[in-house]
Amino acid sequence: MVQKLTTLWPEITLLIGACVCLGLGLSGRQGLRRATAWVAGLVLLVAGAIAYRGIWSGDGTYAGDGTAFIKLAAVGIGLLLIMLMAHLPEQGERGGDTTEPDRAVRGFHGEFFAFFLLSLTGAMLCAGAGDLAWLFLALELTSLPTYVLVATARNRQVSQEAAVKYFFLGAFAAATFLYGFALIYGATGSTEFTHIRASAIASVQETGGLPPLMTAGLVLSILGICFKISAVPMHFYVADVYQGAATPVTAMLAFVPKMAGFLALIAILGLVGWNLPEPVTWILWILAVLSMTVGNALGLLQHNVKRVLAYSSVAHSGYMIVGLLAGAAMDPGQAALDNGVAAVLFYLLGYGLATLGAFGVLSCLHANGVEAETYDDIAELSRRNPGLAAIMLISVMSLLGFPLTIGFLGKVYLFGSALTHGFIWLVVIALINSAVSAVYYLRIVGTCYFGRRSDERNVITIAAFSPRLATSLS
Repeated sequence: MVQKLTTLWPEITLLIGACVCLGLGLSGRQGLRRATAWVAGLVLLVAGAIAYRGIWSGDGTYAGDGTAFIKLAAVGIGLLLIMLMAHLPEQGERGGDTTEPDRAVRGFHGEFFAFFLLSLTGAMLCAGAGDLAWLFLALELTSLPTYVLVATARNRQVSQEAAVKYFFLGAFAAATFLYGFALIYGATGSTEFTHIRASAIASVQETGGLPPLMTAGLVLSILGICFKISAVPMHFYVADVYQGAATPVTAMLAFVPKMAGFLALIAILGLVGWNLPEPVTWILWILAVLSMTVGNALGLLQHNVKRVLAYSSVAHSGYMIVGLLAGAAMDPGQAALDNGVAAVLFYLLGYGLATLGAFGVLSCLHANGVEAETYDDIAELSRRNPGLAAIMLISVMSLLGFPLTIGFLGKVYLFGSALTHGFIWLVVIALINSAVSAVYYLRIVGTCYFGRRSDERNVITIAAFSPRLATSLS
């Protein structure tokens, strides 16, 4: 146990930082409240340094197992998100349908950044989970703060409505995968991953398959965790929550819970040594196809950019499930395209950067005092701000998987691993869906460069430096 705790110093650092931010937020001095964003960023830098140090042994040789790299990626994206969020507590809005900003409504709230650090801590804890109870608590630590962030980051009715929908579906999803965990425990008599894996392997050797109870537990666990990754059939909240939340919070929702969800799925599927039973294989196959197809089909019908990117998130979850079907490489000497899990993690990082860039551009634009989110709001962007238009172009092309972008490399990695393991038809469906997604991605780009506004809304670029820097870096 002591040895396990030594690997958790990055998470412990974030927890301490969350407590410090919460304390600063209670201060009567506005200067201290303003410092919460800087403190959160500093805490992330310290956590990243500790995670980086854990990769190397005392003699300078590599000693990591991949977990430290996941934590580093989480810290890196977290720093960009902090910069994107740094201006948010200043940008409060009046309730109701009023669109004029009211700085007096919102102060610098330390709990905002504390909740963000807690959510990121939960996602990082998923990477090192070795027990079902640990994994459940880590997933809930990731999700619970996001319900509050969605409701409080904007003082508007649509945000509170989105938070309520998000909370109730989240509670249903948590009950679903917790029931699945209980069935796995009932089938194996243990919550520790090593014992469950040994029991599953022994069952396969003796009977040729897994106990029905464990198979049912795996299926329910996967369905429940689909909420975290915004995959079908747990995707119904996505568009409303992405639209209702403040744009920097939406950028966080697009990456942090999704990372936690895929890390949880990797851990759950690893319990059977990636020798997936046929029912689980078919469930993943169906989820991948439905998520890709439903996400892209609904994305075509949207007239709000944030809702388009929400359904894009559903489709990308489908692409990443393809990598889960390919599974992990059993032999370290195998080629890279044999490792679907590594492909998923690489794709997740690329998706996070591209999505942060797209949402970052929207958060830098305000139309009549509120964040930009419609096509009219981004029309003529290339003329008003060529830099932001170029960032939107690169981000959207990466999401599309255009050559020379990180999204293209990610899709080659994902689909190549699936082809290596014989999922030819699944790759064909994924490629067709990628082509379909070009319609709404190119519409976003076309609006930025060739669109014309249909009304006289006053669209301005906010002057805050940190969100513009985060958008540029992503």
